Amino acid sequence: MASLITCPHCGVRPKEEFTIRGDAKPVRPAPEAKFDAWDDYVHLRVNVRGVMHEHWQHSGGCRRWLVVERDTFSHDVHGVTDAAEFARARAKAGTTGKAAKPAKGRATP
Repeated sequence: MASLITCPHCGVRPKEEFTIRGDAKPVRPAPEAKFDAWDDYVHLRVNVRGVMHEHWQHSGGCRRWLVVERDTFSHDVHGVTDAAEFARARAKAGTTGKAAKPAKGRATP
């Protein structure tokens, strides 16, 4: 049985219509930000085993960007939000979304 995702614009659709981009938490630094901020943004990601927010595009449908709340272990989808709405809510809450930097020389579990 195919997994289904509920697009807020198109309704229930098969997951094959969507393309995943990755973690939705990191926030793009300002253009004048220091090298370290850009390096962290481009290269550092927390490898979550559990529920996380991810950017997905409904590439086989409305082509809108969405934020999918998904369990990376079981692949269960817990919720889907339009990416613009997610960004507005994050800005209103004042959340930066910056991932914790792993300790040097240690692998992230």
